[in-house]
Amino acid sequence: MTAFWQSCAKRLTSCLALVLPFVLSGCISKVNIAPGTPASQIIATLGQPTARYTLPGGGQRLQYSEGPMGQHVYNIDLDAQERAVDVVQALDETLFAKRILVNNWTREDVLREYGQPTHTMTVRNFDGEIWTWRYLDPLSQRYQLYIDIDRGGVVRSYSTVAESQLLGN
Repeated sequence: MTAFWQSCAKRLTSCLALVLPFVLSGCISKVNIAPGTPASQIIATLGQPTARYTLPGGGQRLQYSEGPMGQHVYNIDLDAQERAVDVVQALDETLFAKRILVNNWTREDVLREYGQPTHTMTVRNFDGEIWTWRYLDPLSQRYQLYIDIDRGGVVRSYSTVAESQLLGN
């Protein structure tokens, strides 16, 4: 091997050594948790959740978000005995209309369902904040979910847009 190729191989190895741990720790491509799995086993398998939320009835939600640039938020709901009862990839456009309760949900409901947004912004024609998350549609096209939250903390609307439209493609 020439000195040039040895140098390239060394640089590539160094880059991989630096980047690979971040890639592996930030990606949960698919969560496969069976009902009844204890919380301790879930955490041993997936690591600490990015957030925890108390649910009605004494249960709790373990949330695993790939944000801010990831496109998945996995919610694992536990019963009062801390066993899995439901696992949902929340950033699924087929669920938005069923789950997002306009004029009813609060900022806390949004966080419990989707976790911290990728981005927040204000605009002149809405008196509140617009929170944004990235997700993939069923054909793996990149989209963004926008949720409009007024100054009182109530969800007033939501919308989605293909990232290709934002980029002018």
